[in-house]
Amino acid sequence: MTDIHSGQRVAVLVDAQNLYHSAHSLYSNNIDYSALLEKSVQGRELTRAIAYVIRADSPDEESFFEALTDIGFETKIKDIKTFSDGSKKADWDVGMSLDAVTLANHVDTVVLCTGDGDFSRLCSHLRHEGVRVEVMSFESSTAEELKAAADSFVDLSERTETFLL
Repeated sequence: MTDIHSGQRVAVLVDAQNLYHSAHSLYSNNIDYSALLEKSVQGRELTRAIAYVIRADSPDEESFFEALTDIGFETKIKDIKTFSDGSKKADWDVGMSLDAVTLANHVDTVVLCTGDGDFSRLCSHLRHEGVRVEVMSFESSTAEELKAAADSFVDLSERTETFLL
């Protein structure tokens, strides 16, 4: 795939739930989404930045959603579902994948900020369509198949002072 250059059009898609859980389990910290967006773009032309978030009725989540918007992210919000057995589930895998495929004709690069191996097939598809795919996540919580399917991988663990609050 092509190298990074200033004329590239970039879409940044952030699996906020995946990054949140990784940052908390590994470091007991939160993600610096401003730094994440800046590193994702790397001086290129930002076409779209979308943060996929889950509404779980926690006290600070609305201010978090507003902060993401202030940073420059469009937020897509999904309510958490509670099932009759008490289990809860919410994920954005299909939504993120559909957005990535839709954006593929309008960008040169898609940056996926997630460690979820379910996105490895998406990476392969995007690359087949001529789109550069970059993955940003914590190495120890990123699926090997996702790293292998991407053009490049940025390990957030190598610069925790930059990417964590």
